[in-house]
Amino acid sequence: MASQGVAWTLESQVFRGKARARDSMALKSTIFKIELGISDIDRGHYATYPLTVARHPSETDERMMLRLVAFALYANERLSFCKGLSDSDEPELWQRDLTGAIELWIELGTPDPRRLQKASGRSARVVVLAYGRAVPAWWQTVLAAFPRASQIEAFEIPSESSRELARLVGRSMQLQCTIQEGQVWISTAEDTVAFVPRRLAATR
Repeated sequence: MASQGVAWTLESQVFRGKARARDSMALKSTIFKIELGISDIDRGHYATYPLTVARHPSETDERMMLRLVAFALYANERLSFCKGLSDSDEPELWQRDLTGAIELWIELGTPDPRRLQKASGRSARVVVLAYGRAVPAWWQTVLAAFPRASQIEAFEIPSESSRELARLVGRSMQLQCTIQEGQVWISTAEDTVAFVPRRLAATR
C-alpha cells in the first residue's frame, strides 16, 4: 500500500507539473511582425520601421494598436517599446538619450496620477494617449493631483476610432501611418482608420 501511495503521489506531482507547464505556455505573449511606414508631414519625419511586438495575454488588439499609434506619433531612432503590462515600473514606450537618461515616457489609457507623478520625476517629458469612457473623469483627477498639469501632455483618442483600429490586426502586418495637420491615418492595403488625437486642456 505504501508503494502505491508513493506512486500515486509521484503521478500527481507529474500531473501538476504538466498542468503548470501548459498554463505557462498558455500565458506566453503573442508575437506580431509589423512593417510600419511613417509619413509624418507635421514633423518632417519619413521612415519605415520593421517592428516585432509582443502582445501580453491580457492585452487587447485595440490596446496593442494604440501602442503602434504612439510609436508612429513620436517615432525616433531611440524610441522603443518597453515591457508594458509585464513590468509595472516601465511605460509602454520610452526614448533614452545616449547616457541612458529618459527623454520621453509614453503611457496608454488612464494611468494613476501617482504613476504620472513618478514618471515626471524620471523623464524630461511625459505623454499619455488616453482612451475609453473614463477619460473625462480621469483627467479631472490628474488636474487635481497636478496644479500645473501642463507638465503632462495628454491626448484623447476617440473611442470609436480606437475600437476600429483593432480590425486592422494580423499576425503579420504592413501598416502605413500618415500624419498631417494633427490628423492621423492608419492604413493597410484594404482598410484605413482616420482620427484626430484631442489635446486635453491643462485647466479645470
